[in-house]
Amino acid sequence: MSGAAAAGAEGVESPATPPSTSAREFFGMEPREDLLHWRLEVVPELTTPGRFLFGGCGLGAALVALEAASGRPTIWSTAQYLSYARTGSVLDLAVTLAVEGRRVTQGRVVGRVDDQEILTVNAAVGWPGELEVGGVWLTSPEVPPPGDCPPRRPPFRDGPSVFDLIDVRVARGLTFEQLVAGSGMAGEPTSALWAHVPAHLGPSAAMLAVVGDYVSGAVSQPLGRRTMSRSLDNTIRMVQLEPTEWVLCEIGMQALAGGYGQGVAHLWSERGTLLATASQSMSVRLW
Repeated sequence: MSGAAAAGAEGVESPATPPSTSAREFFGMEPREDLLHWRLEVVPELTTPGRFLFGGCGLGAALVALEAASGRPTIWSTAQYLSYARTGSVLDLAVTLAVEGRRVTQGRVVGRVDDQEILTVNAAVGWPGELEVGGVWLTSPEVPPPGDCPPRRPPFRDGPSVFDLIDVRVARGLTFEQLVAGSGMAGEPTSALWAHVPAHLGPSAAMLAVVGDYVSGAVSQPLGRRTMSRSLDNTIRMVQLEPTEWVLCEIGMQALAGGYGQGVAHLWSERGTLLATASQSMSVRLW
């Protein structure tokens, strides 16, 4: 057991712990007997309109637990979604720090409701190195600022969900209203959304995981038709963090074949800094 994990619940806010306090509050998480065991109540505000835990919230919660247990920030993480955590259930998150190196810790988090495994998260966490060379070889897309973009209003209203907490604006692509109209107008494979999380005091891997989960909804864009997508996985790769009120989620759908789709997102700050990349595979049906 690492020193951070052994510190118990009192060590969650220690200086060695990465700055994910706002994410922890957003998810309403609590450590149990130590930092290797966490509790997440699946409240409506963390769920999809289908009344089960939003996949990005599951991955984000796992990263809060892993960063607290290891005392290191996320480098890379992927979640495999196995089942649903229904509204009102309690998700227990168990952290395993499999390998702890000088700079990088390899770990995993398993989330269960009672005896049923809901998701498995594998990740690497670690501090940046001092390499003298580097660069970002992508450019932020040119889109209107959030205030000039129309809101993204889901066409379904059946009680509170995570979409009530996250302010999303359509920066590029078709709106839900255009998709619902059934015009058959096909869009482009690349779309973009501005996302703002009220409790997000500063960017973190956990909160970017929530924004990255919007990839699954973008399969409707090149089709011009409403679809239902179930995320099979959710991967996030961190680049760098900087303060930003809004995150630009630039989504590129790569393929849809045999009912399975793949897409990638680039997550940008308002200043045009690449924060992270996200990718997903998903099972797709027409609405």
